Amino acid sequence: MADELERLLDEVERRLCHRRGGGEEEPTAAEERRSAKVLMSAGSSKEDLDDIIDEICNDSSFTKTPLNLKSNSASLTPERNKVVVPAYRKRCCPVYLGGSLSPSGIGTNISKRTCDQLRCTACDFRVSLFNDYIWDQSCDYLFFRNNMPELSKLRAKMIKKKGARAYACQCSWRSIDELTDLQTEQQLRCVGI
Repeated sequence: MADELERLLDEVERRLCHRRGGGEEEPTAAEERRSAKVLMSAGSSKEDLDDIIDEICNDSSFTKTPLNLKSNSASLTPERNKVVVPAYRKRCCPVYLGGSLSPSGIGTNISKRTCDQLRCTACDFRVSLFNDYIWDQSCDYLFFRNNMPELSKLRAKMIKKKGARAYACQCSWRSIDELTDLQTEQQLRCVGI
């Protein structure tokens, strides 16, 4: 399997070097057929190749690092002025909720991160999250049903609280300070997407 992976990487490197103006010549049709036969030899299958590709894509050397963006205004945004490179075909499992001081991203049992891509299973609406805010005690179902996702209308029932995070969809809402497993939460019915 290691030899097949090495051949696959060599082939990718040859093709990328050629596209970027490397000094290599165009491979002949016979060479391309031979390399395809090597990749799809009797010992390998399409599933093996998919596994190899997934292994390359999930390499820990390609860690995601958030890029901090500068903002002159103290705007109220669902995310805290960060851009995160999306991880393909990964979901938070288990799903963690937490305050704005908790790290966010793809959460696992090992790296407990708050899931920032949530969808409500009850109303099939994306869950919005607001850092450093909590919901007022007077919030009710009708308020969220009528005002979601209009931020200007939602501000009427938001209270600023450092370190907290307000979660809401059209049918439920929750304010959280500490890292919490979603399975223990009874108020929100959502999944990580």
